[in-house]
Amino acid sequence: MQQYETVIILTPLLSEEAAKEVIAKFTGILTANGAEIVQEDNWGLRKLAYPIQKKTTGYYHLTEYKAPGELINKLEIDLKRDERVVRFLTIALDKHAIAYNDKKRSGAFNKKPAAKTEA
Repeated sequence: MQQYETVIILTPLLSEEAAKEVIAKFTGILTANGAEIVQEDNWGLRKLAYPIQKKTTGYYHLTEYKAPGELINKLEIDLKRDERVVRFLTIALDKHAIAYNDKKRSGAFNKKPAAKTEA
């Protein structure tokens, strides 16, 4: 199974609960078809880089998962059909991206370097 990462941008007109329901729907599609969720990260309401459908903000959500390749087509068709989804992007992760995400999750980038002592 290949590891993937999908970022979904939802319309800002949704309430917080409705946004969580939409994310739960797509997570359910993944798990029902044999995918394993590695990590989910809800970025919340953020400003878009440029207006999309006359909207300047959107709810961002990132999901990292392991799934068979044929599941990606099914997921993307469902994302295209849902009018609450403004944009989405699915990326297949290589070994370097997987290692980077593991380090980021473990907090390796947040550690301060040890102070050097001079003799």
